[in-house]
Amino acid sequence: MATLADRLRSIVAPSSARSADSVDSSGQTGEVDLIGSGANDSSGADLVSSPHRRARGADLARSATSNAADVLGGEWRDDYLVVERKYSPGHRHGRIAIADAAPPVEGWSRLGLLGGGDSRCLFLDLETTGLAGGAGTYAFLVGLGWFESGGFRIRQFFLASYAAERMLLEAVRSIAHDRETVVTYNGKSFDLPVLETRFVLHRGETPFAGMPHVDMLHTARRLWRPSVADASSERDDEPGRHSPQVDHGHVGRSPQGEGGCRLIALEEALCGHAREGDVPGFEIPARYFHYVRSGDARQLEAVLEHNRLDLLSLALLTARAADLLEDGPASTRIAREALGLGQIYERGGLLTEACAAFGHAASCAHSDIVTRAEALRALAVVCRRQRRYEDAAAAWRRVVGLGGCPPAIAREASEALAVHHEHRSRDLQAARSFALDSLRMPGTPARRDALQHRLARLERKIGDRRLRPLFGEPASADRPW
Repeated sequence: MATLADRLRSIVAPSSARSADSVDSSGQTGEVDLIGSGANDSSGADLVSSPHRRARGADLARSATSNAADVLGGEWRDDYLVVERKYSPGHRHGRIAIADAAPPVEGWSRLGLLGGGDSRCLFLDLETTGLAGGAGTYAFLVGLGWFESGGFRIRQFFLASYAAERMLLEAVRSIAHDRETVVTYNGKSFDLPVLETRFVLHRGETPFAGMPHVDMLHTARRLWRPSVADASSERDDEPGRHSPQVDHGHVGRSPQGEGGCRLIALEEALCGHAREGDVPGFEIPARYFHYVRSGDARQLEAVLEHNRLDLLSLALLTARAADLLEDGPASTRIAREALGLGQIYERGGLLTEACAAFGHAASCAHSDIVTRAEALRALAVVCRRQRRYEDAAAAWRRVVGLGGCPPAIAREASEALAVHHEHRSRDLQAARSFALDSLRMPGTPARRDALQHRLARLERKIGDRRLRPLFGEPASADRPW
């Protein structure tokens, strides 16, 4: 009886033999797997039984890698390709010149508010064989970028043979060793875990383990995510188009998806650079596997350019955020940007700067109601933390006076004013009025029970005050009336 291995071999081996002998229309010999030796499946099992075919597959792999170096414009080092590009200080990415985005000599002093170190930043972006993560996903392209002499340098490591992955990772380690901070876009959830897995599989330690990390996705969501008004009007736009906002003509509307903060959308909105012919991210693994099978690297040119543009845009967005942190709310262009800046200041413990940013966001002429309400709420909360109770109450009153304020914020404002007037200003009638307003708004049963308890207590206090002229001062020192 044939074993399972024999049956699988009879099924797979003929197709592998045909693949090794096939030639595409351009004259390239096709179906050569460069990940491993000869032709392998995704599990690494050798599917070519003949030594002659294995030798021929190795020859084809060497021919394919030579072709990739010519097509992609790099040089080979131990079966991985290194592609390097240098952008001069005068190079413009949309409206932004590299020299204008480069960090000053003393560095970005407030980058630590985003989780980073000093200005010696290493910008990192991966292109991988899938989005699932885990041991089955590996980075076939590691893109690194950094500011240098007023310009920007990008070095890309392209993996053509799995046997070279250890050497590629060591090359990445040597560059990371000289940098202070790693900057990614969604790297906390994807890029760094993928690299960590690859280092672990090769029994090495990732160089990014103890390095300060700035994930610009979270910062972008604070500073540049579209407001509710923008998001709702976006639904009426043509899909895939980005209409400009009216705010100073600087910031464009981001498309929905990923919190409205996809890197390509921000690149167009903040830098003014619209990509043409850019390869969609979901196509990238298929293009790499086409290269693995055929040795034809022409489809990878767009992949490497996509990676370079991502790195360049990431660097410019980081520079914009660092400048905002340094210059303060006066340098913001729209209310949402000022609100996000205040939130970053607040998280970093800079409460005075946070109040200034929130006040600026609430006072912007073109701010929408939702952004203004969020800014006033944040201002009131920070003032209360600083024991500036009158300033907090003033901010809550502005919230109550907003037409179209989100119900949750309006309810919170009414409750806060009820507390303020009961315990701070001792205006029981005003406290009762705000408590009644809160009770009329939708809320959870627990919140309604708390409001009814507050109203009952206020009614007792108001009744005691009315009876005070008849019975004199209360006997208990705990009751001031």
